[in-house]
Order: sequence, then structure tokens, then C-alpha cells
Amino acid sequence: MPVSINKQPILTCNDFKTVARALTMVENDLPGADELLKTLQFKNPAPIIGITGPPGAGKSTLVNSLIERLVNKGNKVAVLAIDPTSPFNFGSLLGDRIRMSSHFNSPDVFIRSIATRGSLGGLSAKTIEMADVLRAAGFDYVLIETVGVGQSEIEIAGLADLTLVVLVPESGDEIQNIKSGLMEIANAFIINKADRVDADLFANNLKKIIHQKETAETPVFKTIATTGTGINEIADFIVTSRDSKNTRKEFLLAEKAYQLIRQKRMAGIDKKKLRQDLAKALTDKGFNLYAFIEKYSA
Repeated sequence: MPVSINKQPILTCNDFKTVARALTMVENDLPGADELLKTLQFKNPAPIIGITGPPGAGKSTLVNSLIERLVNKGNKVAVLAIDPTSPFNFGSLLGDRIRMSSHFNSPDVFIRSIATRGSLGGLSAKTIEMADVLRAAGFDYVLIETVGVGQSEIEIAGLADLTLVVLVPESGDEIQNIKSGLMEIANAFIINKADRVDADLFANNLKKIIHQKETAETPVFKTIATTGTGINEIADFIVTSRDSKNTRKEFLLAEKAYQLIRQKRMAGIDKKKLRQDLAKALTDKGFNLYAFIEKYSA
């Protein structure tokens, strides 16, 4: 494993083993992780592309097709696939890597799964740290696919330079999608599975809503990820947007800082031990959750 003068690994997208070890170090808070993060250098930082949306929208299949298009344009691509952590055994399903298996042996594609680690919205501070490791390694693009449940669809806006929201024709009432905050965080909407009934109607209604709410129209793309239809347009949009000025830089950094500070302040709380202690406390007749929390966090 290559090392630098200060004994920190030299990160390069041409050495996947070193990148993988650095990610493992950071993800598991191994010795040297803090120093590694403090010495990260971003010579040509890759844009972080957040891809989110409800379960079943075909995000993983779309990402798989998108990787192929970006690589064909001469890019090196890194992917962080965020898998839901089981609330019972704290394990990760790691299903997204199966759908992207065709890229496992590509020298231009690095794929890593990360569990949500109990984060309510699916994005933990570890996601931020690991994304920065990949940016420092010199990849051209870093794609982050969220689990697409609850607040994660909004939280991704605090991490991604470009946020793509994937929907399907039967996602339901477009107004409900707008109310959930997706309008505010989406740089583009993708209507996947566009060969299904009412896809055109859904896309047109969404465009009307966007036009009513914004002066600068957010693009709406229609794709069929399983056949690659419409993926070239998404790839072109990503490449073109790379050179656009990021007007949300301060917001992005503030959100990242908030998540990282929260992680450090919660570092002493072990969720498994919390569950065990709570189970024990429940045996007391006078159990009160708020009294338990006050005593536990004192």
C-alpha cells in the first residue's frame, strides 16, 4: 500500500486497493482516520451527484446505465450505494452492488456500499467523509445513490452538488412529491420506466408544476433504464452541469459541517448498548422514557 511522507495513504483513482483501505479506515474509525481526513487534498474535486427517489423507481438500474455512459466519455467514476440498515440486526442488505455487477472488473469504476448506520434519513456523517475520500482520490464523478426513504431525499441536498430525483409514472399525486420538498432539492427530475401507462401525462403535469413554482425551469427527463433509453441525455446534463457555478456552496458546507459535528457529539452513544440498557430499564414499573434519556445522556 503506497504511503506518503506523513504515513497517510496516497489516494489515487488508479489504485483501488489503497482507496478501499482508506474508506474502510474512515468508515470504521480505525487509527489514523482523523488524520487522513484532515490531510485530504482536493486538486480537482469531482462533483458529487446525488441520485434519490422512492423505492422501486429503478435507481440502481439507472445508475448502472449512467456509469456506462460516463465511462464511455473517458471518465473515472466512483459510486457510493447507501443500503438500508436493518433496525433489528444492524446489517446492510448490500443489494445495489448486485445490480451493478457488470462494472466490478472495470478499471474505471469503483463501487462501494455503505450502510445507513441507523441515520434516520439514510445519510450518515460517514457518507460525507467517504465521499470526500473519493473526491480526493481524483475520480471525475462521485455518484451517491440513497435508499430513497423519508428525509434522505432532502438530506442528499446537503451533500450533493447535483441532485437527480428519480420517479415513476405511478409515483402518485405529483403535488405530494412537491410537498415532500423534492422541488426545492432537485436539479433535475427523471421519470424512469417511461414505457409505462400515463408516463407522458405524469411528465407533462410535473413540468407544469415546475413552471408555476420556478423562474428557471428544472429539466424533466424520461428514461427506460433497463434498455438505456434516455440515459445519454442524463449523462450529457451531468457533464454540462460540471462547469456550472455552484450557488449552494455555503449551504452545502454548512449541512456537511452540521452532520459531522452531530456525529462527533453522538460518538459516545452505542445504539446496540442503548437497546440493551433500554430493555433492562423497561423491567422497572415506573419506567419513563424521558427520565431514562436524561439519565442516559448525562
